[in-house]
Amino acid sequence: MAQSLSDVAIKQLSVTERLDLISVLWDSIPDSLEELPIPDWHREELERRLAAADADPDGAIPWEEVRQRLRKKE
Repeated sequence: MAQSLSDVAIKQLSVTERLDLISVLWDSIPDSLEELPIPDWHREELERRLAAADADPDGAIPWEEVRQRLRKKE
């Protein structure tokens, strides 16, 4: 029987141990997109957004401007 996350007592781990666990979990995710279950509608939406960005390259907001706007909200 597999252990559930609550059985592992994650909260009893130190912050460093929890960060290490996150790293191990992250590294266990497959690198190959073919191994990940990506729904067709996700791919279609990405294609739609890429096409919209390509059709209007001047419609984008530069990253510096986005960052400034976000910092003003803090």
